[in-house]
Amino acid sequence: MILEALTTSTAVVALAEIGDKTQLLAIILAARFRKPWPIVAGILGATIANHFLAALLGATVAGFMDGPAFRYAVAAGFIAMGLWTLVPDKMDDDESPKPSRFGPFLTTLVAFFVVEIGDKTQVATIALGAQYHDAIAVTMGTTLGMMLANVPAVFLGEALLRRVPLKAVRIVAALLFVGLGLWLLARTAGIL
Repeated sequence: MILEALTTSTAVVALAEIGDKTQLLAIILAARFRKPWPIVAGILGATIANHFLAALLGATVAGFMDGPAFRYAVAAGFIAMGLWTLVPDKMDDDESPKPSRFGPFLTTLVAFFVVEIGDKTQVATIALGAQYHDAIAVTMGTTLGMMLANVPAVFLGEALLRRVPLKAVRIVAALLFVGLGLWLLARTAGIL
């Protein structure tokens, strides 16, 4: 179950993060500071903190509410996430990082933590925490997924995004979310 939580969390978040606003933020920060390692460290720190809290919330709520109705709600949440994934993200002007005197690490740490609040990968982390009841394994997996998607963005930036067909990636991510939702529905209904 731990390996399943880790691998599923990694795959879901890595795919969902491609073209996401936090990935666009990583590119903006890399272009602005031109110091990739402090940016990568900031992304890692922000993701661990944000996703641990999200996974813990999901696991805690699931512990109190575990039952068929809750599992159906989590399954519906995965299906909704799949549909949400099909909607392209963009970085709004008011969300782009402002000039900072705090340097690349602290700017990235704070900006990533704040921008990730309410983002689809955070919501997915809550749902994964609720499904697997393991905040540590889910946090490890979602953090790995974020790093797999964002580290290349920091180093390769816009050139990478021009070559990756974002529409195809969004479709694959959406299918993964919907597939997880349908699997959980079938498992809850006793079909699997």
